[in-house]
Amino acid sequence: MQLVCGKRTLDLSRPQVMGILNTTPDSFSDGGSYYAGGGLDLDLALRRAEQMCREGATLIEIGGESTRPGAAPVSEQQELERVVPVVEAIARRLDVVISVDSSTPAVFRESAAAGAGLLNDVRALNRAGALEAAAATGLPVCVMHMLGEPGTMQSNPEYTDVVAEVKDFLMQRLEACIAAGIPREKVVFDPGFGFGKNDDHNLALLRQLPDTAPADIPLLVGMSRKSMIGRLLDRPVESRLPGSLALAMLAAQRGAHIIRVHDVAATVDVLRMQQLVDCT
Repeated sequence: MQLVCGKRTLDLSRPQVMGILNTTPDSFSDGGSYYAGGGLDLDLALRRAEQMCREGATLIEIGGESTRPGAAPVSEQQELERVVPVVEAIARRLDVVISVDSSTPAVFRESAAAGAGLLNDVRALNRAGALEAAAATGLPVCVMHMLGEPGTMQSNPEYTDVVAEVKDFLMQRLEACIAAGIPREKVVFDPGFGFGKNDDHNLALLRQLPDTAPADIPLLVGMSRKSMIGRLLDRPVESRLPGSLALAMLAAQRGAHIIRVHDVAATVDVLRMQQLVDCT
């Protein structure tokens, strides 16, 4: 399986690692890491992207709006200012697929023009104009399942069958993408771990990960440092690396094609060892 991302193609016959670079002041783990002197520091962000590429990331994801539980929305202009200059800087310097974590049509358009290769939307292209803007870029899209909005998504989420309901939602969004002119081969699914799910929901989705997507649709999974690890293992954010690595391997073993992480080098090592074992 391959995913054509603008000028670059990802080989999804093995899991690929997506490094997270949040250009926000308030993301739950790395928020504010690339700010200096009261504003976004492009050099800091670029150095971090370079480091993740050296460590083995084949995708770098830029996010300008925090989607942690309880996060407040940002304006379109704020998001553009946080995302597009970083996309431009990375596109000029690094041979890597740039993913943009956004739900905003203007950010899709401007990021694509600046060199992005993938659009990753936690709201599954449900904002007004998002489907049309994404289709116009010609880039692949990742649609994610989320129950509600970031500000309310963890307020007692309920499902009758979480796996079936997540897959049904994603299949509906696939149909909407195709109707808008986005080919099936350019759609990626993300079950949305931690987005309107309690720990039991998250564990059920991981156990049955292959059941959340058809065999020809790539799966993107993001569980790095998430609060589910903190609750299940009683660990603060800074102590969640072992749990994150375990989840990355479990997801890869269950068919995840793209693993979205904060800790690139350690995750790459884990996945390489898994591949060596599975291929010998």
